[in-house]
This record gives sequence, C-alpha cells and structure tokens, in this order.
Amino acid sequence: MTPPAIDPEHFRRLGHALVDLVTDHFAGIRERPVFRPMQPAERATLMQEALGEAGARPEVIIERFRTAVLPHAMGNGHPRFFGWVNSPPAPIGVLADFLAAAMNPSCAGGDHAAIYVERAAVRWLMELIGFPTEGSMGLLVSGGSVATLTGLAAARHWAAAQDGWSVRNEGLQHGRRPFVLYTSEQGHSCIEKTAELLGLGTDAIHAVPVDEQFRMRVPDLRSAIAAHRAAGKRPFCVAASAGTVGTGAIDPLAELADLCGAERLWLHVDGAYGAVAAVGAGLERADSVALDPHKWLSVPVECGAVLVRDGELLRQAFSLVPAYLRTEPDRGFGGLPWFSEYGVQQTRGFRALKLWMTLQHLGRSGVQDLVARHMALAEHLARLVDASPDLERLAPVGLSVVCFRYAPAQLRGDDERLNALNKRVMETVQASGAAFLTQTTLRGRFTLRACVLHYATTAADVAALVDVVRQTGARLSAER
Repeated sequence: MTPPAIDPEHFRRLGHALVDLVTDHFAGIRERPVFRPMQPAERATLMQEALGEAGARPEVIIERFRTAVLPHAMGNGHPRFFGWVNSPPAPIGVLADFLAAAMNPSCAGGDHAAIYVERAAVRWLMELIGFPTEGSMGLLVSGGSVATLTGLAAARHWAAAQDGWSVRNEGLQHGRRPFVLYTSEQGHSCIEKTAELLGLGTDAIHAVPVDEQFRMRVPDLRSAIAAHRAAGKRPFCVAASAGTVGTGAIDPLAELADLCGAERLWLHVDGAYGAVAAVGAGLERADSVALDPHKWLSVPVECGAVLVRDGELLRQAFSLVPAYLRTEPDRGFGGLPWFSEYGVQQTRGFRALKLWMTLQHLGRSGVQDLVARHMALAEHLARLVDASPDLERLAPVGLSVVCFRYAPAQLRGDDERLNALNKRVMETVQASGAAFLTQTTLRGRFTLRACVLHYATTAADVAALVDVVRQTGARLSAER
C-alpha cells in the first residue's frame, strides 16, 4: 500500500513488535545506566541525517529508533533519576497515547467523546486539589508555562475590567497605570516569560524576599504593594508557588489569599509540581492554578492544566466568538462551550485520554499514596544526608526535594571552592550513569538537588544516590 497507508495485518505485526520493544525497555531499565551521554558522532548522525528520496520500510525505521534513539533516553524513566521535576511515564498513559493518536481528534470543541473525557479529567483534578468546581473552568495545555500564561492573561483581563477598561480592545499602549505582578525570589522563570508575552515587561515583576524556609514573606509583600500604590502603579496579581522548583517550598497560600482579598488582587498559584501535595494549604482560595499532571502523576508529556475560578471571565479573556453565537450547555451543536474559547489554542490534541486513564488507574487513594511515598523517601534522603559527615543540607525538605552539597571538613566555609567542587560532582555523577541529580543555587551556593518522583524508586535507590555523591566527591577532592 502507498504510504502513509499500511495494510491492517502488517500494522498488527508492527504494533506487536512495538509492544515487545517497549515492554523489554521497561523491564530492563534497572540494568541500564540512568543516563548515557551521546557521543559527538551520534549527535551529528541524528541531526544531519538526510531524508531519503524513497520511503523506508516501517521495520527499518523502527530498528533505527531502537539503535539510535532509545538507548539515549533522557533518563527520567529510571528509578535513580532525581533530576529537575521529570517523572517516568505511567505505563497506562503510554498505551493511552497510542489510542489517542489512533483517534486523532481536534479537541477545540464539538460533540465527540474526547471533549467530555477532558471535562471529566479536569474536574477530577479540581476535586483532587480541593479547587471549586461550580462556575469554574479548566483546560489541558502543554505544561506549566502555558498554564501560567493562560491564568495570568485572565488576571490581566480581570484587572483592566475592574478599572473600567478593556485590555483586549486597548492593549497596553494608552498610558494606563503600569501593572505590577508579585512573585517570590524562588518563583519559576515562566512568570518572567509570561510578563514578557503579556506585554507587561519584566520591570512589572516585583520579586518578594523569602524566609528561612524559602517561602514568600507576606509582610514584605504587603509593604511592596503599599509602596507601588503610593507611586501610582497598579498592583494586580500575586503569583505564588505550591512547590518551587528549587526547594519544593509552598508559599503561605492562606495568608496570601487573605491579603489578595483585602487588596483586591488576583491570586495565581503555580502548582505545576506540588499542587497535588498541597491539598488544604489554600489552593481552593486561588483565582487560578497551574498544575502539571505530567509531573507528580506521571502522565506522559505533554499534559499541563490551568484551572480558573471564574470560568466566564476566562471565556471573556479569550473567546473570539460573538456572544449571540456562543454555544451554551444543551443548546446547539456541541453541547458545551468550546475549549478554544478559553485559551490560545484552536487545534488541540487529545491530551485528556492519558490523564483520564492514568487517574482511573491510580484512583484517589493511589494519588495520595504516591505523594506520601515520595515525600517519605525525601525525608529518608535528608536523614542520610544529615548523618553523613561530608554532606551538608542547605534547605528544609520541601515536598519531595532535598537540597544538599558535598562539603568535606577541610573545605567547610569556603563557598567558592565548594561551588566549583559540587559542580564537578554533579557533572561526574550524571555522566557515570549510576544516578542522576541536578542543581539549584541557594543564597549564592551551588546546591545539589534531588527530586524523588519515580513511582518505582526505593530506599535503596536513595541510599545509592548518597553513596555515589560521597564517593565521587571524595575522589574529586583527592585529585585536587
């Protein structure tokens, strides 16, 4: 058959071969290095490979994947991967991606099953974190960056309307009072990118100092708001964190909600990493929340979500459909308002199926158990660090993140040399394939950062991480 068509029986054989390949990959993952750096020739071959004039047989293409791509995975599928906030793929989510691709719907809207699956999956997310479902709206996006962009675009729309003007009609070029957006010193870089994309500029961002637990200091925020009002500026939004990338800190959300209510500010919470673990911390009082099921829930990427308390306001911020033509529940084709009226995408993929299937496989108690197990492993890692004479913990344990460094007695107090040494420790551990961790910077100190996020990670894996860091540090110190 002429490509892209494939004969049904041929497709069946290919599918079975792929299932075997993926199953063997999962089954043997502990026997392989966590990470295998690519050689220059391997990189060049992939990047510079020419597209053939004639089409290749599917078996040849799959074999090329097996030999050139699969061996050089990012590493996050391995239980000893502790880098960034990257989870392994839930196996049922892998199967769901296959099924979603087979259906290949456009999820802008309409009256087909994918739309109602997304509605259900998003509602489950709201219920899991205690976010109100009545009158609110949520949709799936690529990740936390687009979720934050969507939530803060709604905040900008709301603030302008509160002041009696339309940001959609006027833009930001008519001499209005300059908006001010507040986030902590530990806030994610997507806040800065959002400020740029929304036309606010990075000068609109005020970074609020953090306390000894790396949480936003509410008194400093209150003082900054007063100072900006006195200077003729327009404070409009606080972008708090429920699980910072650096340390896993959760800002004091209840206090921030009180302050935002008193000051008439929008409260956005970046819960991309930690929302599912921050239940009861005040998420239910936020105006918008960003969260990433492709992080702690292990839904295969891409799967982010944005939740907005006032669903109609979100629609007003994005819809290009005249009010008299808008689909309303149980009226006209589609049954429900289209997702494309609530965000930046028109064509949208069937992200919801892998979330819908993964959540059903876990169940509510499964989500809670997964989070609790990872947090317990992080506490265990912290105890191992504290018990090691040549390791130094640099932050309280936040969710499932532990921040520490290799600090032999002879270098204690010499941050410059410790920064250089720990950078080499991290790079050497990563290249070794024995474990994988990344870094952050805390108060000027290069910090090894381990995030427990793999559903199969054990106490033995955590202990192995500590051992390889100590052994690597000792060897590099001796070489110096």
